[in-house]
Amino acid sequence: MKLCIAEKPSVAKEIARVLHAGNRRDGYFEGNGYQITWTFGHLCSLKNPDDYTQGWKQWHLNSLPMIPQRFGIKLIDNEGVKKQFEIIKSLVESCDEVINCGDAGIEGELIQRWVLTLAGNKKPLRRLWISSLTDEAIKEGFEKLRDGREFDRLYAAGNARAIGDWLLGMNASRLYTLKYANGKGVLSVG
Repeated sequence: MKLCIAEKPSVAKEIARVLHAGNRRDGYFEGNGYQITWTFGHLCSLKNPDDYTQGWKQWHLNSLPMIPQRFGIKLIDNEGVKKQFEIIKSLVESCDEVINCGDAGIEGELIQRWVLTLAGNKKPLRRLWISSLTDEAIKEGFEKLRDGREFDRLYAAGNARAIGDWLLGMNASRLYTLKYANGKGVLSVG
């Protein structure tokens, strides 16, 4: 069975229609040798400071800068997200290969790869790279699936951007809030 993971339910529905995988299940479509599921955009995020150490739970100047030894990802704390992730994880475990059908770009690659990382994917990964959802574009994209490893640098770029955003946002927001907000709320930076 080939597992396709789209970035949105509407995209999964179009792919399922074109692939003749019209049997609707809880959280995915199935048929014609395919299972097509979806994320809701971001299901994962980088961990919060206090996920690394409780010393970063309280805001203190002497704890800055916060730089984790190794950045980690986690599921977004939402029941719908958790349910869909468990469906994806189960499908990943039982499939023969995964087809990343995320949006064509850095963020689409990052969204899907974080989900696949948390799901523990060890299956072969291929990539659908299309910029249109016409029947022709989807069919042609599936005829020309690419090796997922071709997009490792794109994933690395997205991951680096996310880490840079985290470092700036978490550290600068705390610094500016502690130095200049005078107890009147958070000064968000980044």
